[in-house]
Amino acid sequence: MTSARRLEWNFALQHAVDHAIRWRKPLVILEALRCDYPHANDRLHQFVLDGMVVNRQRAARSNALYFPYVEPKRGDGSKLLPTLASNACIVVTDWYPAFFLPRMIEAAGRKLDVRLEAIDSNGLIPLAAHGKAFAAARFYRAFVQRELRNHLTDVPEEAPLQRLRGMPSLRSLPPSIARRWRPATTRVLSGGVKALAALPIDHAVAPAPARGGSVEGAKALRRFVDEKLARYDEARNHPDEDATSRLSPYLHFGHISAHEVFAAVMTRERWTTRRLAKTGGGRREGWWGVAGGAEGFLDQLVIWRELAFNTCEYVANYADYESLPEWSRKTLAAHRHDRRPHVYSLEQLESADTADEIWNAAQRQLVAEGWFHGYLRMLWGKKILEWSKDPAEALAKMRSLMDRYSLDGRDPNSYAGYGWVLGRYDRPWPERSIFGTVRYMSSGRARRKLNMKRFLDEYSKG
Repeated sequence: MTSARRLEWNFALQHAVDHAIRWRKPLVILEALRCDYPHANDRLHQFVLDGMVVNRQRAARSNALYFPYVEPKRGDGSKLLPTLASNACIVVTDWYPAFFLPRMIEAAGRKLDVRLEAIDSNGLIPLAAHGKAFAAARFYRAFVQRELRNHLTDVPEEAPLQRLRGMPSLRSLPPSIARRWRPATTRVLSGGVKALAALPIDHAVAPAPARGGSVEGAKALRRFVDEKLARYDEARNHPDEDATSRLSPYLHFGHISAHEVFAAVMTRERWTTRRLAKTGGGRREGWWGVAGGAEGFLDQLVIWRELAFNTCEYVANYADYESLPEWSRKTLAAHRHDRRPHVYSLEQLESADTADEIWNAAQRQLVAEGWFHGYLRMLWGKKILEWSKDPAEALAKMRSLMDRYSLDGRDPNSYAGYGWVLGRYDRPWPERSIFGTVRYMSSGRARRKLNMKRFLDEYSKG
């Protein structure tokens, strides 16, 4: 398990179960947590550890052997997978097109003497079915409206491990493996200050208030569907309304599946495929045949989220400034030397030490909670562009802040957000200083447009 860190609604785990049954071999589930991934810190580690506790409890009721491994020192886990694989018929893992995971999978494939299969559990439409990169949401929306019917019946099983009943199983690891790579103890998996302090990771970023794992993810999903979905479309942009789903950290770490979220929303809507419009043409409204709140949320879950995965899969060097559309790079370059109202260092931004009250509040929420409000993320990025000496530096600052503090950073959606700030998926707008024809956003307009008094009261002061 590398990105789909759950025992339910998981195509990769389901595929592994299929192999185990076909060959009548025991299934071993390795969920490892390295300590040398970029920006490894207490916040990210704790969220993953929360999920591992749940996975160990649930796997204990099955015929699979769950092996939680938390690397105590850098490099200690480097030979674990090849050693396990030397006794395996096949290795199945997750396919995730972003961060360092594709390189890790490719490196693992070169080291193993058995077949390695990477399975896509990321979205409703498999990435392989996309076929190409889509330059804008309206083009991807039109593709979804043509193709989604072909994939709606291909849903991962809710509990694939149940099919292992009566199959051969292992009760423990071979002693030679268990001695060298000790399974994580309850103390380690529970995390907390002492357990985390023993690991060679960044201890300056404290764990977030939100807890990780599929149980907490399911609770967040129920709260959203029961309490927020109906008003999502009209209230989601207002920080004071708290109508956003807050599911992004659970989706990012694979503690919850997009299929599970889709099923919960559509069950609440009492939806069937008969309610889909016959044609879509890329239009935003009216195709799903659901209420406005659900329609607005589905546009985020199915269109914008899966478009972000599409970009990571099909755009070379998707995280680099050079991958942005030519028109946006050209107009930003033309205004590179425009006078900036402020130029803030990364340290000033990190400390929310700017002249903008709204931006500071958003940054403080990010640092404190590991998450911040969706609409304000766009404004947050636009202001960083305005306050940086050039757009490439702005991109680097956005990535650094999100990767370190955000539970849902290092994700296709994050890269899509940075790209959108700099013109990806968008069109030229009226030209202005610094931005050129890239879309501009202002804190003044956000203050007039959005309900955010309570939000500012809570986060305006450091």
